[in-house]
Amino acid sequence: MLSISMLAIAFLLWFLALNSNLAMCSNFSELFHCNWAPDHIISDGDQTKLTLDNNSGCGFESKKRYLFGQASVQIKLIDGDSAGTVTAFYMASEGASHDELDFEFLGNASGEPYLVQTNVYVNGTGNREQRHTLWFDPTVDFHAYSFFWNRRFIVFLVDGIPIRVFTNKEENGVLFPENQPMTIRASVWNADDWATQGGRVKTNWSHAPFVSTFRSFIVDACELLPETEDIMAKCGKLGQFWWDKPSFSGLNRHRSHQLKWVRRKHLVYDYCQDPARFTELPRECIS
Repeated sequence: MLSISMLAIAFLLWFLALNSNLAMCSNFSELFHCNWAPDHIISDGDQTKLTLDNNSGCGFESKKRYLFGQASVQIKLIDGDSAGTVTAFYMASEGASHDELDFEFLGNASGEPYLVQTNVYVNGTGNREQRHTLWFDPTVDFHAYSFFWNRRFIVFLVDGIPIRVFTNKEENGVLFPENQPMTIRASVWNADDWATQGGRVKTNWSHAPFVSTFRSFIVDACELLPETEDIMAKCGKLGQFWWDKPSFSGLNRHRSHQLKWVRRKHLVYDYCQDPARFTELPRECIS
């Protein structure tokens, strides 16, 4: 078994990888293409601005698909009155039985905190929402939002701090996303039927356009381009990549403490703690 110090070093290397410029895409068009309302997306130097107005939102998607690894971006969210809007950074496969990992930033009235909703879809089923406040104002400056994904667990990170872990519990009959490669996507859109205070606060279009800015895309993952490429041959061999190493089998002590701090101070909703919603809690919540 690895010592605590070795695990600490391993996770330090993980943090550096998540924040390194070595894998950074300096040109938006190298990694992504616009898949929704390209006239609402502006690339300005190393920044990409997504705009929402009363005509349309917009979005982009990676040209390649990925199975396991890490993906990160820095985002500066819509400032001022952003009620009703959603800025999303997520990964998703195609089809009704798709897998998906979500960061959704739920706008709010001026002076109220943003809520960050995360979700995990497996084989077309989601309903695994958690919501957090943040320990900073995400509209003032850029902050890093990252997915780490291997066969053992999925970690959602904010500025390198884990805010959520979804563990592989297949031995207990819980499905885990491990067979469907996903593209990396982002969008800004109107969701005032649910996003802010359950839809009670609507989007104020007099404050449009609403702009979220993205930069510093980092992707270090097993990539697949052709649809016919053999997924398991390319990405499925255990131990083939750095994220398969034993040091990435779980959070070390420091990161476990960080996660506990986030849950204690910033978690405002957890589907696993909502018996009123589920007559029987999802199996991953009780196993």
